[in-house]
Amino acid sequence: MKLFQPKYSDGQRLTLSNGQTLRLSVNRRARRLSVRIDARAGEAVAIAPTPNTLAQAVAFARSRADWIAERLQAQPDTVPLIPGQVITYLGRTLRLEATGGAGAARLCETPEGPVLRSGGEGEAYARRIENWFKREARRFLETRTAVHLNTLGQGPVRISIVDTRSRWGSCSPHNRSIRYSWRVIMAPEAVADYLAAHEVAHLVRADHSPEYWAVVTRLIGDHRPMRRWLKDHGNALHAVGT
Repeated sequence: MKLFQPKYSDGQRLTLSNGQTLRLSVNRRARRLSVRIDARAGEAVAIAPTPNTLAQAVAFARSRADWIAERLQAQPDTVPLIPGQVITYLGRTLRLEATGGAGAARLCETPEGPVLRSGGEGEAYARRIENWFKREARRFLETRTAVHLNTLGQGPVRISIVDTRSRWGSCSPHNRSIRYSWRVIMAPEAVADYLAAHEVAHLVRADHSPEYWAVVTRLIGDHRPMRRWLKDHGNALHAVGT
C-alpha cells in the first residue's frame, strides 16, 4: 500500500521519462482515461473524467511513453503563413501573396488559380491571413449550423470561433453555445460540415452513444469518412501558422 499519492491538477504539466511533456486535462464528458497528441503545442495530453482520476491518467500516459514519443516525432513540419506558401481552403488550394501596404487579406481569382493576397509584413502579414481564415470559418460554420439546427427543430445557439489545440469543437447544451476551431475551414467542405453537424447533434444527445451518432447520420449521412479524414489529416492543419 502506498503511503503517499501524488496530487495532480487540471492543466498541470509533467515531464515523462523520455523528456516529452505531458499536460493533464479534466474533461467531465470523458467516459474513460485517454491520451491525445496536441500537435500545435508539441505535447501529449492525458485526459481524465474527474480530478480524482488524474493520477490514473498519469500512470496510463507513462505506460504509453514510447507511443507518445513516436507520435510526436511523426508530427508534420510547421507551415508558416508567408508569401508563396500554399494553403487549403474548403478543399481548394490557395497560394499566398503579398501586396504591400497594410490592406486586409482578400481572395482573388487568377488564371493560375485562387490567390489570397494581403498587405503587411512578417507577423502582421500572418495575422491578416489568419484573420481571413477565421472570418471565413465563422461565415461557413454559422451557415451550416443554422441548417442543421433547422433540421432538428432546434433554436439558435451562440457560436464562437477559437483556436483550440486538442479539440475541433465543443457544445454546451446547458447554455446553448458551440465553439469551433477555425482551422477546420482548411479541410474539405464535407469535413467542415460534419463538424457543424457533430456539435449541433450534441444539443440532442450530450454523449457519444449510438443514439447520438444516429442524429449525426440523420444530418449528413455516413459520417465515418469525415471522421477518418480529421484523424488522418488533422495534425497537418494544426501545423499551419504555428
